[in-house]
Amino acid sequence: MAINWYPGHMVKAKREIQQNIKLVDIVAILLDARAPFSCRNQDLENISSRKKMLFVLNKMDLADPKTTDQYLTRLRRHGITAAAMDSTSGKGLNEVLKALKALYEPQAQMLQSKGRRVRPMRVMVVGVPNIGKSTFLNCLVGKKMAVTGAKPGITRGKQWVRVREDIELMDTPGLMWPKVENEEQGLKLALLGIVGENAYQEEEVALYLLEVLKARFPDTLRDTLKIQDGDRTAIELLEQIARQRGHLLKGGQLDLGKTCAALLQDFRKGRLGRLSLD
Repeated sequence: MAINWYPGHMVKAKREIQQNIKLVDIVAILLDARAPFSCRNQDLENISSRKKMLFVLNKMDLADPKTTDQYLTRLRRHGITAAAMDSTSGKGLNEVLKALKALYEPQAQMLQSKGRRVRPMRVMVVGVPNIGKSTFLNCLVGKKMAVTGAKPGITRGKQWVRVREDIELMDTPGLMWPKVENEEQGLKLALLGIVGENAYQEEEVALYLLEVLKARFPDTLRDTLKIQDGDRTAIELLEQIARQRGHLLKGGQLDLGKTCAALLQDFRKGRLGRLSLD
């Protein structure tokens, strides 16, 4: 499934990021810990290439812990500074702060050597839509400072926020790239809720989720979704889930649309367990 979802405001957002990048020392690139490689936006990485970068695997509470460790190892082997975090609970916050301070230390030492005051580091927070940037910012600040929501692209404009005395953060709108060519990557982005609802068909994404569960997480099918015979087709599994949940239309016909929407929400909220996709 190719994804074409590039709302007009993203053209403006990309231009603003390009203009403001010169104001910051470090770029924190947020990725979804469940599929960090599918969430990488090469446009953002190219824009940030002259700055020090920290990759933050956000929403780690929804991902398989062992797989997250493997993702971090893979990124670090490529010379990327990376840390994982759950912005809702604050788990991993200390690791993120340590990584930021380590990246800024050479510049701080240079300022000191010139007899200049070490100013707070300036960090731009970027990522694809609905990746949790505002929740991440709120967690670092320790109170609600930014507008958050479950709809991709809700954050607008530029805002600076002081974190303690040593960090200043710049929040930015979520930015996609113009077209997702890889079909499976598109399905993952839709499943994660990163692209807008008008860019995909919920049934197609729900069936993809069931195929992933069949192939990689049969225990979730059996223990969480209460499906004993997981060898059937994805559409048959979807119909069984609809029956089990009583998703019916008038006349007793299965309401598969309601079941698809519920399955996607179950995955996004972590009700199916800690699952990693990449």
